[in-house]
Amino acid sequence: MKLNKIALKDFLDSKVALYNRPKFIESDPIQIPHQFSKKEDIEIAGFLTATIAWGNRKSIINNANKIMDLLDYAPSEFVTQHQDSDLERFQGFVHRTFNSDDLAQFIKSLQHIYRNHNGLETVFTKHAKPATLQQSIHEFKSCFFEIPHLERTKKHVSDPLKNSAAKRINMFLRWMVRNDNNGVDFGIWKRLSPSQLSCPLDVHSGNVARQLGLLKRKQNDAKALAELDQALRRLDPTDPVKYDFALFGLGVFEGF
Repeated sequence: MKLNKIALKDFLDSKVALYNRPKFIESDPIQIPHQFSKKEDIEIAGFLTATIAWGNRKSIINNANKIMDLLDYAPSEFVTQHQDSDLERFQGFVHRTFNSDDLAQFIKSLQHIYRNHNGLETVFTKHAKPATLQQSIHEFKSCFFEIPHLERTKKHVSDPLKNSAAKRINMFLRWMVRNDNNGVDFGIWKRLSPSQLSCPLDVHSGNVARQLGLLKRKQNDAKALAELDQALRRLDPTDPVKYDFALFGLGVFEGF
């Protein structure tokens, strides 16, 4: 399906309007951070939910709720105040290849970030480039694992400079940074701009983007993400990642 730029923009804008509304939350993992109102609770719940956001959406939501339960539904308090003995309760937690040891490591690393680096927003903002946050994601990973850590857990934080599309972190950043008053994304991070965001590229959004002529590269990797970013920025340079709603909705809900 090849459309000229104006027709393509109109088509995608209509799909953004269809899916970027509160009803979307009901079936999406973003419902987990929507259970909270405090900034730090939203960002920690969002980050942990995005971390396990691969596979079946129902099981992502169930397991993210289990994590919130293990954190006493007070994620920021648990992260900042916990002691090692509190992490024993995670035994038996598993989501695909993310297990209780990984979860414990994530909680320790998050504590380090809130105690020593002034929180997630500060870490992602520090290395932001005007047009992209991919360097920020790379630096975030270094910061996340600068404390003693399990080698196995590193695979659960993607690195765009190692050619990963970093889908889950880009999705988390969309949740935190986009602010269009539609009630889905939070827009609670004010030091970053939606124009710097990258589309969460996965099987669904990649396939739809290829069918629409927005993407030629066959692998869903960092090079493909850069190509898709460029195409979406041509459609809307100030808020390119709103089109994630269109690509995802077309792929998942419409089998486009």
